[in-house]
Amino acid sequence: MNERIRAKEIRVIDGEGKQLGIMPPFEALKIARGQGLDLVEVAPTANPPVCRIINYGKYLYQLNKRQHEAKKHQKSIELKEVKFRPRTSEHDFEVKRNHILKFLQEGSKVKATIMFRGREMAHKELGMRMMQRLIEDVSEVGQVESRPKLEGPNLTAVIAAKKTAGKGGPAASRATATAGAPSQPASAKPEASPPKSATSQESTGG
Repeated sequence: MNERIRAKEIRVIDGEGKQLGIMPPFEALKIARGQGLDLVEVAPTANPPVCRIINYGKYLYQLNKRQHEAKKHQKSIELKEVKFRPRTSEHDFEVKRNHILKFLQEGSKVKATIMFRGREMAHKELGMRMMQRLIEDVSEVGQVESRPKLEGPNLTAVIAAKKTAGKGGPAASRATATAGAPSQPASAKPEASPPKSATSQESTGG
């Protein structure tokens, strides 16, 4: 900016976007000073570098404002954790699974953790079966990002939301899938067979 611009020649653009041509930096700086503005290098890799005559303080304010707005609209992805035990009851399993479905719908990632305690450490296959079932149950809206692995006494897996998942609700989709196919309409009754002729087959002459 201003005296720190080291290029021998620069392409100059004024505050209204009008090109003033190529000139030495000191000439462009003289024009900027005459307007009470700054000379700012905006494209240093161009040939020659491009500089604009602008109010640098206002430029910084607008730049920071745009960056703030971009961050505000940027959706942060949270990592939720849902914990199970290898002998979690069926009801509790379904409640926790539905929580995971909800988190995935909202775009969050989920860390599913199955905690082993005491004697349960000798039956880790129970936890692995539970984890595989969980992954299958949420597969319509979630995909495995980090495959099941043991972290100390815990079995963990990270599940991320599928980008293609619609907004129709994974729980509803899963319920439809698990409830079985809808009842099919009754097929049309077969037409009655034509009544047999009073006389069966004509006897062949002998």
